[in-house]
Amino acid sequence: MDMKKMMKEAQKMQRNAAIAQQEVAAMEFSASAGGGMVECVVSGDGALKSITIDPEALDPEDVEILQDTIVACVNDAIATASEKANAHINAAVGNLNMPGFM
Repeated sequence: MDMKKMMKEAQKMQRNAAIAQQEVAAMEFSASAGGGMVECVVSGDGALKSITIDPEALDPEDVEILQDTIVACVNDAIATASEKANAHINAAVGNLNMPGFM
């Protein structure tokens, strides 16, 4: 492959990766924890969008369990977002393992 063609391919992959990153940022991923007592949604870029807590989970005598449940829910949603984002971007650039992309 000549250098000019390689440069065009690299530019195309870069454009595809940028588009895929924008698409991923617009996606939302949800998770739940505590048997559905806590639900959360994060964007594809990892920003927490919402948390829903079942009123039955509000026990003033056991705040630590609710806190742990919220942390587990958010971490699960972020992990899902990261996994899906990586898959989406890798598909856009031809499944290459490129440093610097999510």
